[in-house]
Amino acid sequence: MDTSTLFSQIFNTVFPLASIVLVAFFYARVRPTDMTVANRLNISVFCPALIFSVMASKEFHIAQYVDLILAATAVVLGSGLLVWPLCRWLKISPKTLVPPMMFNNSGNLGIPLIVLAFGESALPIAVVLFLTENLLHFTVGMYLLNPKSNLLNVLKMPMIIATILGLIWSLQGWTVMPAVKVSVDMMGQIAIPLMLFALGVRMTNVDFSEWKLGVLSGFLCPLSGLIIAVIWYYLVGMSAENFAYLLIFACLPPAILNYMVAELYQQEPHKVASIVLISNLMSVGIVPCVLFYVL
Repeated sequence: MDTSTLFSQIFNTVFPLASIVLVAFFYARVRPTDMTVANRLNISVFCPALIFSVMASKEFHIAQYVDLILAATAVVLGSGLLVWPLCRWLKISPKTLVPPMMFNNSGNLGIPLIVLAFGESALPIAVVLFLTENLLHFTVGMYLLNPKSNLLNVLKMPMIIATILGLIWSLQGWTVMPAVKVSVDMMGQIAIPLMLFALGVRMTNVDFSEWKLGVLSGFLCPLSGLIIAVIWYYLVGMSAENFAYLLIFACLPPAILNYMVAELYQQEPHKVASIVLISNLMSVGIVPCVLFYVL
């Protein structure tokens, strides 16, 4: 692939995502927008529909993704282990810094990025990576902030229910009635653009008072993930194709959910907001660099 074609592919991958985020950002600046209901619908209805739609399809076989699931788990947990010793040096609570470094934006940014970079056939992989990160966030992540959390509540979440149903459908080889499949697919198609729009609206609340911590985290989050991904590749091994997916996953910025959880547990949400939002802004420059290497 020549250089001009490569840059064209990177632009065609990044621009659609950036344009939706920017439209949402400028719209929310002109007309302050409350995304609470939309986000709740996305988490409770549209994302579960997308997950079930992908996992219940004939092309989805969970056994094909075991290596990638293990590698993604290593990236999430390994990033936390790498960053944890730095907290004392940075004079910041591990509960504030470590979760955002572990749990990345594999939903709002990761799914559309992987699909645009590798095509529609990569959607199951993007969803599997998102589910891996999300399940770890609602188990390990919650435990880090509150060891008394009831992890059984995870099983009541719509996305987890959709995952379990999707796995059953996939393992049993069942098919979904055409009429039902179309409606589920249509609802699932709402999820990705709505994730990006919500990210743009959230960007209007960027807090620069902790900009130094935010900028440091903007480098630390992708760097820690990429280090673990490379170590896993050379120590454990995986196909070159899966390694490409893993590198994209590893370089993603912190998930917006980190701020919401920090606010819920009152774990310095002011700092976490700066970490999350500034890191997502910086990803506009970092992600294309990784795409350049991958593509």
